[in-house]
Amino acid sequence: MDIINYITRQSHKPLIVIPVILMVLSLLYLGVFGLNEGIDLKGGTMVTLDVNPSTTSNQITDNIEKTLGVSDVKTSIDGSTATVEIPVDINQVTFEQKFSNQYNILSFKSVGALLTDASITQIIYALVFAFVFMAATVFFVFRDIVPSAAIILSAICNLSIAVGGMSLFGIPLSVASVGALLMLIGYGVDTDILLTTRLLKRKEGSLDDRAENACRTGLTMTITALSAMVVLFLVVIIFIPAASVLEEISAVLIMGLLSDLLSTWLMNLGILKWHAERGGKH
Repeated sequence: MDIINYITRQSHKPLIVIPVILMVLSLLYLGVFGLNEGIDLKGGTMVTLDVNPSTTSNQITDNIEKTLGVSDVKTSIDGSTATVEIPVDINQVTFEQKFSNQYNILSFKSVGALLTDASITQIIYALVFAFVFMAATVFFVFRDIVPSAAIILSAICNLSIAVGGMSLFGIPLSVASVGALLMLIGYGVDTDILLTTRLLKRKEGSLDDRAENACRTGLTMTITALSAMVVLFLVVIIFIPAASVLEEISAVLIMGLLSDLLSTWLMNLGILKWHAERGGKH
């Protein structure tokens, strides 16, 4: 059976339950294990080293962590150049004394925290305002509270699963990953509005037919974007491993687009089908 046909004609209850369970599990995992902050958010030390091409990033990381007594050191190597991110401030003289006989130190700089606690609080307020504004816009267009609430719930589910995936795979919260999460909000709302418009505004065909039409269009959009991000991620880790910013952005977007498939085409679809059937709009 066509999977799209099966999903769009399925009872709304199992459609809603699956992403909700994943969202709860993601939040539980995030609550237990937390989310690391990148060096650009909490500050630290960044060092560029000239190393033997046969040296691996794990060897450099283990050596620096053991020698300095620190943890969560991140190393990326491009040819004979290694970029090391140390999540604490290290005195340059101390570092040179300990490692100058092992590595040729090309550059050494302390990185100040880009965002203070007050800035992060303002970002949270901005996100809350964005959600409220999106809900108000949808309510203005559809004159219905349920689609507005469904879009907010879908966006929260999408972000929760994506951030839970970041915690699971060790992707730090950085300027790059925050930007990727903001992009996910916009993309997720696009697909949600597409679904809501097709289901509640259009009258041609049955409710299931309209849902199937929206699903085919939306899945084409998401799979196209997902394919591009997978290609970008593979290109970065294979050919330009030093481009950690691109790696983080593509990884977060991959997880976010996968979670958007669930939050939009299972949960939001289930809520809107239930609402349309209950209100006699099918």
